[in-house]
Amino acid sequence: MTITVSRTAVPEHGVVRYAGIGGLELEAGGYLPEVTLAYETWGTLNEDGSNAVLIEHALTGSTHVTRGDSDEPGWWEQLAGPGAPVDTNKFFVVSINIVGGCYGSTGPSSPAPDGQPWGSRFPLVTLRDSTVAEAVLADQLGIGSWYAVLGGSLGGARALEWAVTFPDRVKRCAVVSIGAASTAEQIAFAQAQTLAIRQDANFNDGDYYGGPFPEDGLALARRIAHITYRSAQEFDGRFGRTAQAAETPLLAAALGDRGRYQVESYLDHQGSKLVRRFDANSYIAITEALMSHDVCRGRGPLDETLARTTAKFFVAAVDSDRLYFPSQSLELAAALPGDVDVHVIEAPIGHDGFLTEIGQLGGQLRQSFLV
Repeated sequence: MTITVSRTAVPEHGVVRYAGIGGLELEAGGYLPEVTLAYETWGTLNEDGSNAVLIEHALTGSTHVTRGDSDEPGWWEQLAGPGAPVDTNKFFVVSINIVGGCYGSTGPSSPAPDGQPWGSRFPLVTLRDSTVAEAVLADQLGIGSWYAVLGGSLGGARALEWAVTFPDRVKRCAVVSIGAASTAEQIAFAQAQTLAIRQDANFNDGDYYGGPFPEDGLALARRIAHITYRSAQEFDGRFGRTAQAAETPLLAAALGDRGRYQVESYLDHQGSKLVRRFDANSYIAITEALMSHDVCRGRGPLDETLARTTAKFFVAAVDSDRLYFPSQSLELAAALPGDVDVHVIEAPIGHDGFLTEIGQLGGQLRQSFLV
């Protein structure tokens, strides 16, 4: 298995570009020389640079938010595109692959100074580090401040970190399906996922490039994660206790011979899909960046930390989310300066509703946020 990104000619809209931003001093004490950030843009930056919108991707997301000149559908088409709430006819939209990723930005599979993949030597990168890196790219693009920064889940944590780290550079901030910090339970779920990868027989302490990839561990990590992305109601309503095709979960002479329930087959499918498109070390690096999420770290209590922000905030939650509970969004909104409402996405699907049902908030985004 090889993770590759084709470096095609730079088009106008919606295809990956690459920018070198120099070295990056890291919050935990590490250093990355010659960092590259992969990004995509849509629309046109106006003369004074005041119409730029940054959309931050979630954990295993890419930069491809919407189509543009590409035929490939984006992962947030309901939010961004021609005529969408983030209208690419009006705004200059940017999406950046996070440091540590495997979609073109510097990550564990990238060459280190010795020409070999970073692998086990890749340093801990926090969300604060990724924000600093993105600010350098914004400078290169001629963007002094963002009209808005938006994101859901990990992307929401990144958006929030932008508003706190660079308050003078963020005029509006939309934070969806995330709180002010990753909780102990969320860290526990994340640790189970990273451990699944690390215990794969092919992991080799992260130095598996050139040999078998830890596909079984990565697939198991995705299964664990996907359970938290969906709700019990979604699983029961969609699968129940139904057997997968002709398989017989309750009829087998030995445990190892039994068939699967449909929900098991579904999770197997989700694991297999991720293995085909993502690097295991990047999964660990980005998951640990999300574990580091704490907007108050080194800054004081939550209300004092958020008092430094100057952005207009839009906070939203999914009512059935059992990974990032709506109560975390309520806590965040209550600590922000002024009166900030929490907009609710009503969806039985669970956490993934921030992706599939963001269209429910289109009217609110147009009328009270992107104006």
